[in-house]
Formats: sequence, structure tokens, C-alpha cells
Amino acid sequence: MSGAFKSRDEHRRAQELEEARKAGLAPAELDEDGNEINPHIPQFMAAAPWYLSQNKPGLKHQKAFNLVEKEGGDWYKRGVKTFQATKFRKGACENCGAMTHKKKDCVERPRKAGAAKTGKNIAADELIQADVDLNYDGKRDRYNGFDASDYSRVVDRFDKAEALKQEVAKKKELERAYRKANRADGDVPEEKDEDDAAESSDSDDDAKVEDADAQGFMKVTKRVRSAGGGASMTVRNLRIREDTAKYLRNLDLSSAYYDPKTRSMRENPTPNNDPSEQFYVGDNVTRKTGDTLGFERLNGHAFDAYQKGQEIHMQAAPSQAELLYKQFKEKKDKLTGVTKDKILEKYGNAASADPAPEGLLLGQTEQYVEYDRAGRLVKGGERVVLKSRYEEDVYEQNHKSVWGSYWHAGQWGYACCRSFSKNAYCTGIRGIEASNASADLMKDNLAAREAAMDAKKKEEEEEEAAAAAAAATGGEKKKKKKNPFEAKKDMWGGDVEEDVALDPKKLMEALRKEDARLKEGDDDDDGDGGKGDRKRGYNVNHEVDVTEEEMEAYRLKRSRKDDPMNAPDAGTKGYDLV
Repeated sequence: MSGAFKSRDEHRRAQELEEARKAGLAPAELDEDGNEINPHIPQFMAAAPWYLSQNKPGLKHQKAFNLVEKEGGDWYKRGVKTFQATKFRKGACENCGAMTHKKKDCVERPRKAGAAKTGKNIAADELIQADVDLNYDGKRDRYNGFDASDYSRVVDRFDKAEALKQEVAKKKELERAYRKANRADGDVPEEKDEDDAAESSDSDDDAKVEDADAQGFMKVTKRVRSAGGGASMTVRNLRIREDTAKYLRNLDLSSAYYDPKTRSMRENPTPNNDPSEQFYVGDNVTRKTGDTLGFERLNGHAFDAYQKGQEIHMQAAPSQAELLYKQFKEKKDKLTGVTKDKILEKYGNAASADPAPEGLLLGQTEQYVEYDRAGRLVKGGERVVLKSRYEEDVYEQNHKSVWGSYWHAGQWGYACCRSFSKNAYCTGIRGIEASNASADLMKDNLAAREAAMDAKKKEEEEEEAAAAAAAATGGEKKKKKKNPFEAKKDMWGGDVEEDVALDPKKLMEALRKEDARLKEGDDDDDGDGGKGDRKRGYNVNHEVDVTEEEMEAYRLKRSRKDDPMNAPDAGTKGYDLV
């Protein structure tokens, strides 16, 4: 483009023309080859360099000037043979005998005995064609290398199919005419013909075509016209223009929010209107329909199962989660069916045609029962005994009876084996026999001990009688030898019988001896050298038997140092306050 000087008016007119061309009001400028130049191309791209001496704008200077255009009509030749050999040649295919390929590349059917062994049916050599050098359009030409003779087979097959259809239609037409002719005479019953069905199917096809055409009424195609051409675009509306827009259903600013980007209004814009008259209730309604509820239940089941310790994750293993949920539903349905069958079996089904059991009907009564404030029965039938909250008739450890079915000597046990050990293994009849034998042995032992004690007591009585007789005759009284292992006699302070009789004289003597013993003990504590009972000689023998009177004297004279009323600083001098 020449860089000649332009006046102000020429420059203004050129600018106006450029604006008109961009707006599509003026025709586009043509280049040297007569092609329209897109007015939207920037000037620095459309303007040619000064050294090319290009008088008109265009994009010719943007292309390679020395580019040789390739021919695009060539294609690979198919089915061309070059040489037909009559015998097998060394280095040829062992299967077919051609020299242009090897056995592993052979496309013929593998022969039982190849051409290398038989030397017969040698295949011709194929034409090895060099790579076809195609241009840009040749590479993208769908019909490059197309053989029109191949399409003749498609045409022949279509013609045969059309001829067959015409023949079948002609045959049906003859059958229809024959049926109409005989229908007037009453020989053929009136039935819906297959031809009528065919006609209805044809009409259905036509209706489908009309529906398909009608489906495009929402599709608006716009053509953008410009100097350099334009692009067609499709605008698809989301609603019918006769319907009220979502944002116009409630003009209150505090109503449901409308998102203009996604054209969605999730909440109900008119929640106070009658539900039967509401045409639109919000987009959230669709979230609770279809497979959405099932998906929510699946997520809830996966979450609960994960909380209970199962290794399940909806996002990591969705197939596993869906399979576990399916198994859970099957088990739940099965358990629900079993529970329902048990209830129906126990109480009957009022909706069924079968009558209810007679026992169930007679179990319902209108008998009057009256109770007092404490819950005691005043009038009417007896109170039904309530069942225990514990399991009944449950036999454990091979028992034939429950725990508590046997009572003996203040102990509960099992009646089947008379065992008093709970949860012990049942021994049956042998256990009862062993228990009886043990009881008999215990009785025998007690009887033997009682007999021995009676014999010993009788022997003692005889000895006492003999001693009394000897004393009466003036003989020497035989001293009774004490048994150190014999039980001690009752003493005051120990296990004392209630009817113990004390002799006053012996008690006074015991008190005198106790005072002397206490005084003698005090003197020993002062260090006067006196000898008490604790400092008797080696060969001194004293009576160690303690009588009831001596024990009573000791109890009366003993000092109670742990008594707070007897303390030196108590100020009571003993039991003055008592």
C-alpha cells in the first residue's frame, strides 16, 4: 500500500468507510485476487511492507511466496499385481509364495502345506507403492481414493429391497381387495386387518416426523452477517415465552432469591398461596424426587456404617457402599417379613378373608373387675399372674430343671440332681444317689458321736458313784485325773451360761484372795523384795483351775484404765455421776 499523503477530508472519509465496512453497511474491500478482505483485520497485518510494492491491502504478503502446491489427487492403488511366478523362489513368503512380504506379514489364509513345500498356487507379487505425498486438502478429503464402482453394489441392494417391498405391498393390496369383496357376503369375519395396522403405523411415523419438526420451534438460529463472513449460532431458550418468569411471581424484595447466572430460584416464591393453585414451588422440589432420595439414603447408610467401625467410604469405594446397602436392604426386608408373619400368626389378619381363630375371639371378654386404691382386687376375676422378667424354662449345663426348683435346709438347688451349686454341671440320678449317701454317712457319724458321748458320760457317772461309795466306807478318795484336752468349764467372761449360780461364801473368799494378790503385786512394784505368784519357786505346784467365784472377784476388782470416767483428771472419783 503506497504511503501517499492524504488530506484531512480524505483521511476522514477513509475512516468513515472503514467504520461502515465494520458495521456491515458498506461492501468489503477486495484484494488483488478479487477476494473480500475482513475489515476487522488490524492494519499492521493488512498493510504490506514498502519493499513489496503492493498497491492494495490483503494477506497475500503473509503467505510464503515460493511455496509449491502439491497435487492432491493421488491415492494408494489397491489390488494391483506386478509379477506372477510359476515356482517358489528363495526368500519368498512360505505361505503364498509372493516376494513382497514374509510369512508373518501374509494376509492370506494359512495353508495346511505352504507354497514353500508344494510349489503350487504361487501368489502374484503386490505393487509396493511409495508414500503418497498429499497436500492440506488431500489429507482431509473424505472421498479421496473413493471408487464409484463400489457404490453400485449399494444401489443394487437398495433396488432389490425396494422391489421386494413393492411386491409385498401389491400382495397385501390383493388380499385386502379379496377380503373386502368377501366381507359383503358374510364369509369373512370382521376383524382388524393387518393393512389397517400398517396404515396406522405409517400414520404414527408421519406423526413422529411432525413431532420432530415441532421440537425445533424452541431453536432459534441467527446468522451474523459481516463483510468477511460470519458464524451461525444457536440460542436455546430455557422456558416458553408465554410462561411467567420466576422472578416475576413475587416482586417482594424479601421473597425467594433468584440467581440470574444459573436462572434458578431454590425456594418457593409464593409460600402463602394455596398449594393446589401453585404452578411453581421452587427448584428444591426436584431435589426430593427421582433417585435423589435413594442417593441420600445410601450416603446416610455409609456414614452410619463407618461410625460403627466398618471400612466403608462412599467417595472412595462407591460400588462397595452400594453393594453393602443393597445387602442391608435385603436383610431388613427379610427380617421385616419374618416379624410380620409372626405377628399375623399370633394375632391374625383382620384384612384377610379367613375368619379369626376361635381362641382369639373368645379371649376378648367384657367381665367387670374392680380394684381398691392399693391395687387389691375387690370385685371380678382373679388377677392374672405376671410373667417373670427373667427367661423361663431355660436349662443350662445339661439340667432338666431350672435353678430354684429344689429347696432343702434353707438352700436352693436343682431338682434334677439336687445340687446346691449354681451353674454346676448336672449329674442326674447319680448325683442324687451320691447326695443321699453323703447325708446317710453324716447321720451315721453323728449317731456314733452321740453314742460315744453317752458312753463316756455313763462311765463318768459310774466313777463318781464308786468314789462316793469309797468315801462313805472311809476309804481313800481316788483323785480324778483331768484331761488337758477336755473342754474347759464355763467361766465368767467367756461363753457363760445364763443360769450360773454363785456361792456367796466362796465369792467373799475369792474377793479376799484377789485383794491380797493385788496388794502383793503393788509391793513387788515398789521393790520391797516380796515374792508373789510370779516369783514362786521351781518345785512349787499350785491349782490352776479357776472357779466362777474367782472369775467374778477378778471382774469386780480389775482396774479399767481405758474408762474415761476413771481417769485421774476426770474429777469424778470413779462412777460418781452414774
